Amino acid sequence: MSEEFEPKILAYCCQWCSYAAADLAGSMRLQYPPNVRIIRVPCTGRVDMLYLLRAIEDGADGVFLSGCLLDDCHYVNGNYKALKRVEKVKGMLEAMGIEPGRVEMYFNSSAMGPQFAQTCIDFTQRIRELGPLYPQPQKAAVGA
Repeated sequence: MSEEFEPKILAYCCQWCSYAAADLAGSMRLQYPPNVRIIRVPCTGRVDMLYLLRAIEDGADGVFLSGCLLDDCHYVNGNYKALKRVEKVKGMLEAMGIEPGRVEMYFNSSAMGPQFAQTCIDFTQRIRELGPLYPQPQKAAVGA
């Protein structure tokens, strides 16, 4: 009996655009995978690289940041800072032998509820295809 892998995904969303897009998706009753856990942050530019790495270390199969559209950040350039950090984390993961695609940066305005829901669906599918970051131990057969 094999169960389909359901990844644990953490999403850091800026409160001004992406969190509002997630809220809009909910208001529109759009479905996206329930395994995406959203953390609201003032700006994705405030998300340190250590938060991304710690999420992976603590068992998340994938992590993404979702911020304001480029050149439309509430804090001027926070999303550019976040993008640079995500690229650095991807390089670090690759150096450790972990697929860099487990970390990503997306951009959604507050009016992009459907796009936010699709982002969650697409990222979840990507992580499903990559498989679990930490394979689960096999259960011993009873009577073996």
